Amino acid sequence: MTDVILDPTQRGHWTSDQDVRWCPGCGDYGILAAMQFLHTEMAADPATAVSTEDTVFISGIGCAARFPYYMNTYGMHTIHGRSPAIATGLAVSRPDLNIWVVGGDGDMLSIGGNHLIHALRRNVNLTILLFNNQIYGLTKGQYSPTSEVGKITKSTPMGSIDPPFNPLSLAIGARATFVARTHDLDRKHMIDVFRQANDHRGASLVEIYQNCNVFNDGAFDAITKRSNRDEMMIDLVHGEQIRFGADNEKGVVIAHGRAQIVDAASVADEELLVHRSDADPAVAFALSELAQDRHSPTAFGVFRAVEAPEYTDAVEAQVARAQENGPGNLADLLTSGATWTV
Repeated sequence: MTDVILDPTQRGHWTSDQDVRWCPGCGDYGILAAMQFLHTEMAADPATAVSTEDTVFISGIGCAARFPYYMNTYGMHTIHGRSPAIATGLAVSRPDLNIWVVGGDGDMLSIGGNHLIHALRRNVNLTILLFNNQIYGLTKGQYSPTSEVGKITKSTPMGSIDPPFNPLSLAIGARATFVARTHDLDRKHMIDVFRQANDHRGASLVEIYQNCNVFNDGAFDAITKRSNRDEMMIDLVHGEQIRFGADNEKGVVIAHGRAQIVDAASVADEELLVHRSDADPAVAFALSELAQDRHSPTAFGVFRAVEAPEYTDAVEAQVARAQENGPGNLADLLTSGATWTV
């Protein structure tokens, strides 16, 4: 942490004294700015009133993993893929802290995939940000678990043959209680989604479409470029019909268990899907699978937000029950069950 005395409702209070060392033009800059501005808003809100003393950023390895250096909070730059596991330990031991986990698609979904899904299924009170640029950036441009089939990189000179992970489908399959998507070109949208994720009690996963302008430039332009957004970005708003297009002329229906895009005028109004983030996870999964590639209309916003028992609460309850029986005896524990003398 940097020892600065500034108003916590000002961005400078949340900005560390470290030089930001991402490539010029990297999408990570926009995400960092959104996070700093979010914390100014939360500091000013009596309902949240966060401080640098109770906020922690934990990361793995990769370009995104430099994030803790640039926030004037506590933080830990851990090891490759293990940030969800280390963050789980912190959450259990210090449930009073506001814990963010930051990683890229390679860090989170390759070596860290196992740790990610278990943090989600346990519903540990963590806010997990997955920066998805569909490439390994720090190690100079190898294909990642989210790269498309046919992707030519230094490690796949003839094109990748691996079907990519869909991070949101993976999270919903792990029964994550909060799942959302945003992108690095819309600060307002990022701040709104990040805040909802942080307010959620339990494991939250936010996928962020993030541009790597050196090794995978323009990967999401067909969707997130301003001139394409009306036709390609589908905003999910809880309680509202899913419509999109310049004149809301398109919509989404569920047919044969799958989400499908239709001309709104071609179906009865009541057939258009009304988005509910607390609906059956099968509906959220169908919406996450709506886009089959990065050139198709794609849903953004909160896909799933439900309440469920939180892991740390369950651990503390179990400890309390054990303490009702008085202090334990370590010797008795070690010699319980089958023992041998050698």
